[in-house]
Amino acid sequence: MNFSLYIAKRYLFSKSSNNTINIITIIAALGVIVGTLALFIVLSGFSGLREFSVSFLNTSDPDIKISTVKGKSFLFDEDFKQKIDGVKGIKAYTKVIEERAFFSFQEKTHIAYVKGVDSNFNNVNNLDSTVYSGTWLNTEIPAGVVVGNGIANILSLGAYDFLEPLKIYVPKPGKGYISSPQNAFNLIKTQPIGIFSLTDDTDKKYTFLSLELVQELLGYKTNQISGIEIKTIPETNRETVVNELNRVLGEDFKIETREQLNAVFYKMLNTENLVSYLVFTLILIIALFNVIGAIIMMILDKKDNLKTLYSMGATIQNIKKVFILQGFLLTVFGLIIGIVLGIVLIMLQQNFSFFMITPHLPYPVKLTLFNVLTVVTTIIILGYIASKIASSRITKKLIE
Repeated sequence: MNFSLYIAKRYLFSKSSNNTINIITIIAALGVIVGTLALFIVLSGFSGLREFSVSFLNTSDPDIKISTVKGKSFLFDEDFKQKIDGVKGIKAYTKVIEERAFFSFQEKTHIAYVKGVDSNFNNVNNLDSTVYSGTWLNTEIPAGVVVGNGIANILSLGAYDFLEPLKIYVPKPGKGYISSPQNAFNLIKTQPIGIFSLTDDTDKKYTFLSLELVQELLGYKTNQISGIEIKTIPETNRETVVNELNRVLGEDFKIETREQLNAVFYKMLNTENLVSYLVFTLILIIALFNVIGAIIMMILDKKDNLKTLYSMGATIQNIKKVFILQGFLLTVFGLIIGIVLGIVLIMLQQNFSFFMITPHLPYPVKLTLFNVLTVVTTIIILGYIASKIASSRITKKLIE
């Protein structure tokens, strides 16, 4: 066995005659264990929150969206259809129209977006699964609309409330001054047949209705739309599909992936994760000062033994290596226990939901190899640096 490693193990696991040093060593080990556990749980928690948040985007947003660069709408003609159909990797697509509108119901008003969708919408998005009252759009009820929970609360309306229609207004296109308020808006009268609930922002932003109804509201042609939402074939490289769409459609159209559509959201998630990692790493660095203190105390306690080793031919570098390895072993010991405890706690939360956000929603956590490797790498590097700092106290003057 390596000389320095053998001595380091003896010093680490043998009980010192000075009880104070034993206590300091135990505290140092506990500091590493708690720091490792805290860092791992925080990273696993953020991984769970990220997956939980992204699942909402996977429900509401398409894999890829096509919109026009100029203006609000474009024509979906036969030539455009052939270009889309010729792109490989597309599983399904749906035509949509989005426009800001004014809602009125029983003297209550709200400004939000109408989103007209065709019959293929549910093959691209899963928003129909979020309807908790009533039903999704039905061709048998052409004036039916599905309202967000936030809008429904603001307007105090419910599904199948037939007493009064939900009125939707949009300004008529044109220039100049408005001479008559009655003639300044297009109006359709609709019937809420469903209420969906996804996220607070989405619930207050969107009302879904048929594509034909929105075209009537906006005065659009039957083939005039504002966007196309696409679902790609699983395991297909979306960037390849985006590049092909850019090639066939040209510069007049903007092609965006789900991540690009929600760039601010993803940036916020990554920033929060990084900040949390740095904060808990700083706490861990403070905890590792205990390791430095424990090693320095051990150096002073073993000063006579070090003189003996030096007299027997051990170099200063050999002796420094003993305490570098001792600190490293202490860190690894705490790391293993902390990781094991962290994995056990995460698995318990996944299976038994000990911690709840709401009475029906457990706090999301996710066990990933990346988080394990991140924690292991962080602890090992910081532990090595701490050991290196402590061993630098060993000099020839100290030993002689």
